[in-house]
Amino acid sequence: MTKTPPKPTPLLDQLETGPWPSFVTEIKRAAEKSPAAEDLLGLLERSYEDRKGHWKHGGIVGVRGYGSGVIGRYNDIPEEFPNVAHFHTLRVNQPSGWFYTSDALRTLADIWERHGSGLTNMHGSTGDIIFLGTRTDELEATFQELTAAGFDLGGSGSAMRTPSCCVGQARCEWACFDTMKFCNDITQAYQDEMHRPPFPYKFKVKASGCPNDCVAAIARADLSIIGIWKDDIRQDDGAVAEYAAGGLDIARDVCARCPGQCMDWDGARLTIDNQDCKRCMHCINAMPKALRPGVERGAAILIGAKAPIVQGALLSSVLVPFVPEAEIETTVRELLTRIWEFWDEYGKNRERVGEMIQRVGLSAFLDGIGLEPRPEMVAFPRDNPYVFFQKEDVK
Repeated sequence: MTKTPPKPTPLLDQLETGPWPSFVTEIKRAAEKSPAAEDLLGLLERSYEDRKGHWKHGGIVGVRGYGSGVIGRYNDIPEEFPNVAHFHTLRVNQPSGWFYTSDALRTLADIWERHGSGLTNMHGSTGDIIFLGTRTDELEATFQELTAAGFDLGGSGSAMRTPSCCVGQARCEWACFDTMKFCNDITQAYQDEMHRPPFPYKFKVKASGCPNDCVAAIARADLSIIGIWKDDIRQDDGAVAEYAAGGLDIARDVCARCPGQCMDWDGARLTIDNQDCKRCMHCINAMPKALRPGVERGAAILIGAKAPIVQGALLSSVLVPFVPEAEIETTVRELLTRIWEFWDEYGKNRERVGEMIQRVGLSAFLDGIGLEPRPEMVAFPRDNPYVFFQKEDVK
């Protein structure tokens, strides 16, 4: 029996003509043996023709015992594209730092080819392995095979989303704490909050080992844990001289670009006023052989980031300026308890923590969770031109 030739997709074909790899090419490869992927191409082509999306939310679907981990998706013209009449997404909890063996990846791919479209997104913005597209009657079977292979579903809906982290000390010399251990421990501790949605809206926890913030926690996480040091930057003057001799313009490319303006290069020696250092990593990234983070390491805890959904985008604000490395997990767990209790009491439906803080005010939030105000919490210093200080008033 000869296979029916695929339907033409002239609009999608245009997306393969640019200089970059195209998702269309990958779906076409999957469509050679997946009817769901073939219908997905047809539905997407139809969406471009009609200039409207043909996906609809048809209610909540899931697996036994869990209220999250599955995102229900249906198309509104199932009679034309029956193989994607149901096209549910599963979020699978990733290993910390996204480390896999080849056997683990093959196991995941085999499970998904048996029960779904075979299409994956490695990884979603939360961090999960994304299984794209299966039918309702395949959900439980997929879940059972995943758990038998040692995997679990991640979070979705108004729940704690799957925690994620950078590779930390496993691969990175700048990491100021063990991000992978922290991520694993937090994931195990909050299984109920991940799988049985209890919150006004989503809550994300992300951990970066240093201020380079390779998981972009400061822009995306309701609670960001970012590695930091408290003492002075370690400095090798001989290596600084080598960078200068090698052609690096230290005054222009390092000192002038320091946000704290705490560095000075006189042509022979680099001096750093560490009291004004913002711990931004710029100088360390520019001269990694000459400068290193200090030895008194830990993390800063920030709160309130989100993408623009209900309101505009927010970056995290400092909540705790420094926590010693040995106390990070204990401190985070205590803070989560306090934050969630306050948010559950005063948060509105579909209101992120950062939006609630904007609405009720930072002072009310700090009072509610039992923290004292700190100067580091000020996101925007006063800029009112009608407030003046006399010299004698300033110590």
